[in-house]
Amino acid sequence: MIHSYRHRFGLVEGEPRYQDLEDLIAVQPPISVPTVVLESGDDGVYGPAPAEDRDFFTGPYEYRLLPGVGHNVPQEAPGAFTDAAASLLTR
Repeated sequence: MIHSYRHRFGLVEGEPRYQDLEDLIAVQPPISVPTVVLESGDDGVYGPAPAEDRDFFTGPYEYRLLPGVGHNVPQEAPGAFTDAAASLLTR
């Protein structure tokens, strides 16, 4: 698990036998469906970076920061979670 986090943050090389898969995954099409990104304000594990990730989304997009919420958004902020999901049904 430690190696996984180190790899995710670019601190160590990945497993060479999976490089072909990494290359396939890296080539992602734009996301054209309506999207609501929820970021936990007190997670401690870095989540989506709206400024860096925004270009991947070509459809309707909304970013919501949830202050005081940790890693498990549906459990810790069920209202915010369901509001975000419900907002996608009306688009």
